Amino acid sequence: MTRVAAVDCGTNSIRLLVADVHPDTGELVELDRRMTIVRLGQGVDRTGRLAPEALERTFAACREYASVIEEHGAERVRFVATSASRDAENRDDFVRGVVDILGVEPEVVTGDQEAEFSFTGATRELTGRADLKRPYLVVDIGGGSTEFVVGEEHVRAARSVDVGCVRMTERHLVRDGVVSDPPSAAQVAAIRADIEAALDLAEETVPLREARTLVGLAGSVTTVSAIAQDLPEYDSGRIHHSRITLDRVREITEWLLRSTHAERAAVPSMHPGRVDVIGAGALVLLAIMERVGADEVVVSEHDILDGIAWSCASEAR
Repeated sequence: MTRVAAVDCGTNSIRLLVADVHPDTGELVELDRRMTIVRLGQGVDRTGRLAPEALERTFAACREYASVIEEHGAERVRFVATSASRDAENRDDFVRGVVDILGVEPEVVTGDQEAEFSFTGATRELTGRADLKRPYLVVDIGGGSTEFVVGEEHVRAARSVDVGCVRMTERHLVRDGVVSDPPSAAQVAAIRADIEAALDLAEETVPLREARTLVGLAGSVTTVSAIAQDLPEYDSGRIHHSRITLDRVREITEWLLRSTHAERAAVPSMHPGRVDVIGAGALVLLAIMERVGADEVVVSEHDILDGIAWSCASEAR
């Protein structure tokens, strides 16, 4: 077993997984998993730069994670940065800050690399389950981008597109710094048009409709699952490998898009950092399910973070 620490820094959140991993047996023993909403991608779509306050929120989380990593004595650390830091003009400021705090340079991965990590993390434990047919379509709905990966045991095709819950919210729902509450029909239609255009791009390289099992990852999907189950609080054990029907996803999405900030914030399983972006995230999920003809989505709590941990352990051998 190799003790590793994996950090995934996305547009909306930064997450840490410390685990003991055995690449040969496929065993991953989780020691610590945590998530912090930092909104690193705040304003990037509009300004092209990482905001100073967003950088400081991210660095504060990195300092917390550095203490956890040291406490557990991880042998290897891998820090992967995704959409927001790929897009930013001042990403060197971000890189320097992470190196100073964690001692490793963040890898600003491509969308295809991001998709590979997501597929490995989501599907490694599904292999052999008779009730889940292959090929899998793994969909990772992030803050700034969404990754699509089709494969059986290994990736066959992958594509990343610039549609995510934060990007869509900032592009279409923010006026004079305020999020529309609730959005108008025209705003929702504009988001849907962007999503459909992104799905057209994804289908150029990824055979979305060939998938037999749709696997959904990341906070928008897990939050929809928590709402679907009417959970009194966020419960990873009940969310992981839960299944949500298309009709239920449509019902929840429609409610989220007509609800107010206060109504969404009152949902007991809702993370405060997702209140304003969950409507756009749920709409991305709904549009994907309708495009591929999926009757349900299998929700996974294991995603890019687990894939990064697997890669880190493999490299340590």
